[in-house]
Amino acid sequence: MNPTPEVLAMLDPRCAAVLERLYAEAENQPPPDLFEGAGDGLETVPVGAAFTAEQTRALDDQFMTLEKDQAAFCYLQARATRARTVVEFGTSFGLSTIWLAAAVRDNGGGVVIGTERVARKAEQARVNLREAGLEQYVDIRLGDARETLRDLDGPVDLLLNDGFPDVALDVHRVVTPALRPGALVITDNVGLMPDHYGPYLAFLRDPANGFISVQLPFHGGTEVSVRISPSPEI
Repeated sequence: MNPTPEVLAMLDPRCAAVLERLYAEAENQPPPDLFEGAGDGLETVPVGAAFTAEQTRALDDQFMTLEKDQAAFCYLQARATRARTVVEFGTSFGLSTIWLAAAVRDNGGGVVIGTERVARKAEQARVNLREAGLEQYVDIRLGDARETLRDLDGPVDLLLNDGFPDVALDVHRVVTPALRPGALVITDNVGLMPDHYGPYLAFLRDPANGFISVQLPFHGGTEVSVRISPSPEI
């Protein structure tokens, strides 16, 4: 998929300036030693294996970002669905969070509930959101998303499932009861790691679970799913 020219132009100049800086920093950051020569390194974890503590720590200082076109797509989907409550699994330094918070603000207000397990990343994300003028629209929850997202009241309009693949289905199951009919679930990296996401994709692509799903050619494959009905007990 060819990149869209000047995609940041859809945002206000203050947000765009922060994102330009962050994308430049991400582009210039070398991969961690444990994942040398493998992009962000996620695809090097053996199929079916959880990340080791050492591998997880190796990603603690890494930008884990959506590409600009992917992030712009998320912004547009949030605008199209008039999203007021968005959940993000995997905030990192806040690039995608800025896009989502801008959409919520431009929809008239609401909240992006972000999740991050690394304290210094969460704090820097808050700094970046403050610089972008979006701090009031974001609630970043520090810790394991499988726990920090358990008290969602709903209705949730959009879930960006963009954290570690070995827990993607667990996080999805936690958030699903709060998703309204018509809510979107957007998942990055599924095309780069189809085997790692196998059980997760099988769940989303089975209409018996209350979703319909399609893969789009962002970043090697991004899954976009719609909640079509209340799902069975999960």
